[in-house]
Amino acid sequence: MFDSGFGGLTVARAVIDVLPNENLIYIGDTGRYPYGNKPAAEVRSHARELAWSLVTDYNAKVVVIACNTAASVSLDELADELPVPVIGVVEPGARALVRVTSNNRVGVIGTVGTIASGAYEQAIAASGAKVALTSAACPGFVEFVERDQTTGKEITVLAERLLAPIREADVDALLLGCTHYPYLSRVIGEVMGPDVVLVSSADETAFAVREVLLELEDLRTGSDATHTFLSSGDVAWFADLGRRLLGPELVSAHHWSTKAGRKS
Repeated sequence: MFDSGFGGLTVARAVIDVLPNENLIYIGDTGRYPYGNKPAAEVRSHARELAWSLVTDYNAKVVVIACNTAASVSLDELADELPVPVIGVVEPGARALVRVTSNNRVGVIGTVGTIASGAYEQAIAASGAKVALTSAACPGFVEFVERDQTTGKEITVLAERLLAPIREADVDALLLGCTHYPYLSRVIGEVMGPDVVLVSSADETAFAVREVLLELEDLRTGSDATHTFLSSGDVAWFADLGRRLLGPELVSAHHWSTKAGRKS
């Protein structure tokens, strides 16, 4: 799986928990993050490079786009192009969102790129659910997470401003439409109030991976699973912050080259 940085580690955590026997390769493109404010064509180019590296360099049998921005603009293209199944985080998250609402008013927050793509509107429309959706971009959230700043007055003030339209819409369920945002769930929850259910796509994405592997009859049964983590940026920083975010499975990290896509 790949992400622009650390956010996809929420998905990696869920996959490790749901599929403990599977080998996992994670690439965090911290050398080029964040993706949320980049042109869609540039994000598609990065996503294509990362996805093909997972297949050709690491023999991936399934590719997970653990980044809402990348999934929203490149999933269909990569699904058509790659020789293995490709799973994004948008559709699993949308399914979970419409399942938990009681008043049929839901919200989604994400990066500028994700919200502008309309991917969640399309996914919810495709589900057939009769819900009213309010969306809001939250520029700055990703950068707070990448700085390991997930609480405090500064982030709370920003959250109160960015989440105002969601609160005004009287939603009872809010999808964290960026894999970085679960790390801000405490602040987001405090701003939204106790009556709003926060929905993360991580678990639903892990379940989707399991379903695909079951269909392929390709679930791994060995107990010696390996977890490999790579970063296109500062490897020491990635390993240190990533271990705090993911857990003990992130023992070390290696460098991923944007030119060769190979571990060093």
